[in-house]
Amino acid sequence: MAKTILTVDDSASIRQMVSFTLKEAGYAVTEAVDGQDGLDKARSGKFDLIFTDQNMPRMDGLSLIKQLRALPTYKSVPILMLTTESSDAMKSQGRAAGATGWLVKPFDPAKLLEVVRKVIG
Repeated sequence: MAKTILTVDDSASIRQMVSFTLKEAGYAVTEAVDGQDGLDKARSGKFDLIFTDQNMPRMDGLSLIKQLRALPTYKSVPILMLTTESSDAMKSQGRAAGATGWLVKPFDPAKLLEVVRKVIG
């Protein structure tokens, strides 16, 4: 059975690029349009990995990570930030919130897959 990945981003083009890259590599992908949508989908399913943007309407990425880490199902599920934010301060906040790793947009599809394979196989 394919590993399942939730990708949360308010940019439709980024969601499509991430989904396409992951699906081509054999992963099952669910898309969410913002942090609140991501949280709702995470609560109604079980994902092996979650990608989230930082700057989104309704709920930002750090808030989403904190909410997910509070749920028993997602205490140890890898959560990767995929964002334009690249400051050390923001990365530090991400780690404090429970992010597993950080990728900066625009992303290289090969690098994205390399990171995914590292964290979930």
